[in-house]
Amino acid sequence: MTNFIELLKNNPYPGRGIAVGKDRVYYFIMGRSENSRNRIFALTDDGIRTEAHDPAKLKDPSLIIYHPVRKIDGALIVTNGDQTDTIRDHGDFRKALMTREYEPDEPNWTPRISAMCYDNGSFEISILKHLDGRCLREFFCYEGCEEGKGYFISTYQGDGNPLPSFAGEPIEIDMPEPEAVWNALNADNKVSLYTNVRGEVKLFNKNLGD
Repeated sequence: MTNFIELLKNNPYPGRGIAVGKDRVYYFIMGRSENSRNRIFALTDDGIRTEAHDPAKLKDPSLIIYHPVRKIDGALIVTNGDQTDTIRDHGDFRKALMTREYEPDEPNWTPRISAMCYDNGSFEISILKHLDGRCLREFFCYEGCEEGKGYFISTYQGDGNPLPSFAGEPIEIDMPEPEAVWNALNADNKVSLYTNVRGEVKLFNKNLGD
C-alpha cells in the first residue's frame, strides 16, 4: 500500500485527482495557467461546483467550470469534468461514460477521471484517455475496501509537456486526514480540495486563504 502523503509530495503536478476509501472521498484540482488557478470550490444543494475566484480573469470556462460532485439517490458521483452531469442523467456509470471521451485540449488530451460511490460501500472508478487517436475507456469496480485503505487515480503521472496521462490501475493508498492531504499538495500548483469523511464535507481553497 502506497503512502498517499509521500505520493503527493513527490509529484508536483498530478493534475486533478480522486481518492476513494471506505469512509471518505477526496477530490482535488491543480493548475499551471492563470485560468486554471483562478478557481474555487463552492457548495451546492447536491454537491459542489467550480467557480471563478475573479470573474474578470476568466477566459475559457469550457473545461474548468463544472460540477465535480453530485449526490444522487444511493450514490455519490465525483469527476473532473462535466461528465458528472452525464452520469447523473443516465443513471448508469458505465453506459454514461461510453458516450464521453478525453478532453479536447491537444496536445495533452487530458483524461476524464470519474468515480461513483454507492451507499453499500462499493464503488467504481474510470478513466477515459487518448490512445493512438482513439479513446481508451478503462473501468475498475470495487466491492468496498478495508478501513484506512483507498484507491487513487489522477489525470497525469506528473508534470511535462505534453502532460503524461495516468497509466495503470488506480493506486492502492492509505487514507490520511483532509488537512494532511491539502498540505501535501504542491504549494504552487494546488487550487482546491473537496473532502467527504463519513458525510462531513470540507472545502479547501487556496484563493480563499486555506
